[in-house]
Amino acid sequence: MSKTKKIVLCVFLLVAVGLLIAAAVNGVESGTVWALLPPVLAIGLALITKEVYSSLLFGIVVGALLATSFRPLQTMNTIIGNADEGVGLIGSVAGTAGVFIFLVELGVIVALVNRAGGSQAFGRWAAKRIKTRTGAMLATFVLGVLIFIDDYFNCLTVGSVMRPVTDSHKISRAKLSYLIDATAAPVCMIAPVSSWAAAVSDYANKVQGYEGKGLQLFINAIPYNFYSLLTFVFIIAICVMSFDYGSMAMHEFNAQYKDDLYTTGERVDKELENEEVNPNGRVIDLILPVIVLILVSIFALIYNGGFLDNSNEDCYLNFINSFANTDATVALPWAGAIALVFTIVYLMLRRIVTFKQAMEQAPKGFIAMVPPILILTFATTLKSITGLLGADVFVRNLMRNAGTLVNFLPAIIFLVAVFLAFSTGTSWGTFGILIPIVLPIFSGNPEMQIIGMSACLAGAVCGDHCSPISDTTIMSSAGAQCNHINHVSTQLPYALTVAGVSFVSYIIAGFVQNWYITLPIAIVLMIGTLIVIKFVTKNRRKAMHSDV
Repeated sequence: MSKTKKIVLCVFLLVAVGLLIAAAVNGVESGTVWALLPPVLAIGLALITKEVYSSLLFGIVVGALLATSFRPLQTMNTIIGNADEGVGLIGSVAGTAGVFIFLVELGVIVALVNRAGGSQAFGRWAAKRIKTRTGAMLATFVLGVLIFIDDYFNCLTVGSVMRPVTDSHKISRAKLSYLIDATAAPVCMIAPVSSWAAAVSDYANKVQGYEGKGLQLFINAIPYNFYSLLTFVFIIAICVMSFDYGSMAMHEFNAQYKDDLYTTGERVDKELENEEVNPNGRVIDLILPVIVLILVSIFALIYNGGFLDNSNEDCYLNFINSFANTDATVALPWAGAIALVFTIVYLMLRRIVTFKQAMEQAPKGFIAMVPPILILTFATTLKSITGLLGADVFVRNLMRNAGTLVNFLPAIIFLVAVFLAFSTGTSWGTFGILIPIVLPIFSGNPEMQIIGMSACLAGAVCGDHCSPISDTTIMSSAGAQCNHINHVSTQLPYALTVAGVSFVSYIIAGFVQNWYITLPIAIVLMIGTLIVIKFVTKNRRKAMHSDV
């Protein structure tokens, strides 16, 4: 660590200690700004030290101290927690066990496909058809958009399929992580058939006076969801314009000119990298398991939501309601189990993997998923403790006090949602808090109601996209096999750029109130901003290339 970073770290810790002393002296009330202190400290420490485990643990301890009024025994009980209340480490493991199982299942499937030579065969096939780095990045983007059913599934599947392609074109793992993350939550938030659409509809339906109107509100809000839509514009533009900025530029430079896909942090496990690969592998050995996983996952999600129990309903409505009632932490693990069994049987029938070799991949797949499982455990624990401190109450009071600035309110809602999702790492929790507040505020103006709801959803996605403790961010790192802090630090400038343009667009939308006008303006602003950034950063890029 450099001298400057050490000084910044010391100042940060002194400020943290000072805040804790102030909290101990004055006491901490539930539902105040103190509720957001633990995640903010954890995120800040992670960005300074580039070490995620200790940073999250630090936030957990701070949150537990605040929640228990600094009583040592109660603090330890809160950190350890229990499964019944869903709090602490035990509660987090119990609540996310299904996600852990799905992670391990997918890790084993990836290890099996690698051992069978399917990934390498797909890489060779794609190299003949995808000739450029731009083509490889756009192909990753398109695949991410197509897998819109669920963000967890999107992150892990796109990463598994596209890693051989992006590696062959010397695209850094940080850039791959960004492409995955930028097409996970954003596409789910504008897809009418997705687990996210179902969740938003369900929250809206529970607001008095809006029963049965949730899905229509969600669909009407799509053209105003500037962050999601502008993220897609950003990706396409930055790929076509062939430039990067911020720390991403260094990662891409090292990948392209120094054959270093990682720059810093952990590399892919050497044992997995050097694994013997069957030379007879074919593209179908990768594609078929993925297709089976996709189909079984979709069926599992709607089946868990009661699709077969309501066969008398309109088919489309039944499909949407099934997504609204499903539990991905239950559905995806058994879908993964079926896909895993299918993959083992299929590869054995193809005689490119023996039963013994298949079983040898199980621990290797698990080992590959240990980092995201640990991060997810700590992040979920931090979220649960933040909930104990009443973050939702604080945000409700904040929003009600801002209700007088009607035309500026969409932009304010966007900022509040960004900060809340960034601090808590959950977009679902964010729009779950804000939707019941936002809808009644604009009850007399249907168009502003739609704009306000879209600002809430866009801000939730943006904050989730930026947050190191977000499930989707963690899954994107896992899918790309990228160091988590590298992923967070490289995508943050990109996400903030889109957020800035979105904020301005919501100010315009608050006065114009017509998406036919505001959306084209937002797109022009986004492209114009990138042109300016490319011009401003050209000297730095020239300096990097002159060192080669």
